Amino acid sequence: MGKMSLDNKLGLDRFNIDQHNPHITINDGYDNKEKINLLVMACPAGLYQYENGKLSFNHEGCLECGTCRVLSKGRVVKSWSYPVGGKGIEFTQG
Repeated sequence: MGKMSLDNKLGLDRFNIDQHNPHITINDGYDNKEKINLLVMACPAGLYQYENGKLSFNHEGCLECGTCRVLSKGRVVKSWSYPVGGKGIEFTQG
């Protein structure tokens, strides 16, 4: 059996999204491009986008790894917590 791609591995995981209560909120007014680009590049799920000077984030598909929380140090990410019980990612073995 050959190696699975990252997309195929992530496709095995299940997400129970909390549409009304995102577990991560961002400071979309933050303007340090270097710090923002660091988050964009570091997020393993590719959920941060920075286009035309505007930062956006979609919590759907979050792997809950905490990378953005650690790198942001409260600057770009205003708040980070695990999703409420029963919500978020459910990792599976492939």
